[in-house]
Amino acid sequence: MRASELPSRLLFLVPLVLASCGDSTEDPAPNPNANFPKTFLWGTAVAGFQSDMGCPTLSADTCEDRASDWYQWVSDPDLIADPTTYVTGEPLANAPGMFELYKEDLARAKNELGNNAMRVSIEWSRLFPDADAEDANTVDELVPHAKPEAVAYYRALFSEMKRLGLTPLVTLNHYTLPLWIHDGKACHANLDTCEDRGWLDGPRIQRAIALYAGYCARTFGDHVDLWATLNEPFATVLAGYVLPSAERSHPPGVQFRIPEAMAVLVNQIVAHARMIDAVRAEDKVDADGDGKPVRAGTVVNIAIFQPKDPSDPDGPAAARHASWVHNELFLEGVATGRLDENVDGVLEAARPDLVGRLDWIGINYYTSIGVTTFPGGLSPDYAWLDFFPAVDDGFFVSYPQGMYESLALANRFGLPMIVTENGTPDAAATGDSFLKPHLASVARALAEGMPVEGYFFWTLVDNYEWNHGMALKLGLFALDPATKGRTLRPMGEAYRDIVRARGF
Repeated sequence: MRASELPSRLLFLVPLVLASCGDSTEDPAPNPNANFPKTFLWGTAVAGFQSDMGCPTLSADTCEDRASDWYQWVSDPDLIADPTTYVTGEPLANAPGMFELYKEDLARAKNELGNNAMRVSIEWSRLFPDADAEDANTVDELVPHAKPEAVAYYRALFSEMKRLGLTPLVTLNHYTLPLWIHDGKACHANLDTCEDRGWLDGPRIQRAIALYAGYCARTFGDHVDLWATLNEPFATVLAGYVLPSAERSHPPGVQFRIPEAMAVLVNQIVAHARMIDAVRAEDKVDADGDGKPVRAGTVVNIAIFQPKDPSDPDGPAAARHASWVHNELFLEGVATGRLDENVDGVLEAARPDLVGRLDWIGINYYTSIGVTTFPGGLSPDYAWLDFFPAVDDGFFVSYPQGMYESLALANRFGLPMIVTENGTPDAAATGDSFLKPHLASVARALAEGMPVEGYFFWTLVDNYEWNHGMALKLGLFALDPATKGRTLRPMGEAYRDIVRARGF
């Protein structure tokens, strides 16, 4: 019997002997039936915009990164009053304040959860808040434009991670863009006339973000060997240019601008390649001394699409097309250099300037989504946009089998994979109901030989969940916004026990 044929309950007991063979690392609590290798990365994931702000004693001017399009999106009074932005207007002061409390939070990840890794982001607008940074043509010319206080903060953050033995996985762009390159408010008002158009200004943003990536690789490469270029590029496409909703809206928050949405997707694919080139050119330091090369990848959000109506004869095709558009278009571009700009399921010839620009794939997995057929499609120019997502149940439908299906989908590209996010806002969820079933899917993938290198739970502490504000409670630690106190939830206790045992 193959591992793939084992009942799922038995997969808890599959020992990954080959994965740990030859590794002399001692387990804190040896488990003869461990599901995961000793080299596995166990972490939690955070993002700067969501976790930094809300400092308990630092001034808001110091703590808050006010130079980003997302700061504008959730704090501008006109945008808050606009019902089409779907932002709550919750004060950023209610966020967890990790900018000030990062040492305590990193210690929680290490000592209370037993983590050996941490996923964090660098905020482009915190490093380069001023438009004069765009005058630079090389990394050397960009150096003087960096804000010294921000450079010092990130160096201190990575140094503390290194001191604690936490492997940094660093995301270079977790959605947010500097206002000088994307004025989300102006583009929300009129996408055709706004000047700073973000991802719609392809050559401009590709050049600027590549220089930024090169700067980060040079400046922080002595602490970082694992880089991610972009986080969830299709989320920006969907929630920014096609279907902003209460579930998620991104700046500029415009509806059904399909040609622009596809341009944004392609521009992000090209930007990823330019960022990879910059990281490879600038980061020549083996930060952890393990002799392995610096590696740069990207992070995609994979959802499992299923027909909403099982009796619909066109339902399977609609689900297949949804998966292609949401999950695979970007992956094909960054992994194989092939684009499908017509969205008809036919890949174009590989572009040499895109091929070979990917060392690993990060997978954010949260949900299964039902789809309905949409006769005529969203646009006659894009044949496979003939589906409509039925998100009545939101974007957090628990479907643990989908974790395995997501890994299997990405595995066809033949690259190492990391689960870079997985979590739930369900306060009633437990280790048994949520965490173990999802990790059982990861264990199954490992048992079948898929190269999965780590798992990062989203998130460490309840944070500012984009347009939702603090409404969604996804932290392993509950946050008291008034005191900034953190309390470990039962899910956190379950995660700690799994990490210590390397299994169930």
